[in-house]
Amino acid sequence: MNKTVLFTSAAVITAAATFSSVNSQQNEMSFFITSAGSGDGASLGGLSGADAHCAALADAAGSNGKTWRAYLSAHATANSPAVNARDRIGFGPWYNVNGVEVASNLNVLHGPSNNLNKQASLTEQGGVVNGRGDTPNQHDILTGSTIDGRTVDDGSNHTCNNWTSNGSGSAHVGHFDRTGGGQNPTSWNSAHGSRGCSQEDLVGTGGNGYFYCFAID
Repeated sequence: MNKTVLFTSAAVITAAATFSSVNSQQNEMSFFITSAGSGDGASLGGLSGADAHCAALADAAGSNGKTWRAYLSAHATANSPAVNARDRIGFGPWYNVNGVEVASNLNVLHGPSNNLNKQASLTEQGGVVNGRGDTPNQHDILTGSTIDGRTVDDGSNHTCNNWTSNGSGSAHVGHFDRTGGGQNPTSWNSAHGSRGCSQEDLVGTGGNGYFYCFAID
């Protein structure tokens, strides 16, 4: 009788551990806010440099084997077409470092029912970024995007020369904490433009040069 109970208990424990392991693998981190920016304002080395920054931070945090993309749009140039942030990041679902789902797919991500907010939009280390009301406020997240995740096409440059400039210009930003000022203050990806592209300008507007990273696999 006792042996039967022991075997049954062992089987339950093994099954629970297996489920926990599988669940953990399925909910591995696939989204985060960078814990650090480039340190050079919106000059990120272009989209490829931003992607590499995402990958380096993820690797340092112990996340291996994923392909990371920065959630950034880029304007068309004479040599390349426009790039929409939403077209760079795969199809979901995406989870934060704690395994909490922030969005199940692209439509949810860019709709009203996503789970991007101050509690869920964590860094790759699990940290909470300073939001409005904190000192200093760092809630501006670089995106260069409209609410639906595409380039802002109004004749002006909203990507600090496609993430290569730390001088004049502007970067469209979102509010990860879903509050603040601007045209769309509660938008996580398209709240307003920055006052400039330098580190000083990004900080002065309410940011620190952070951006979103998503895994495409």
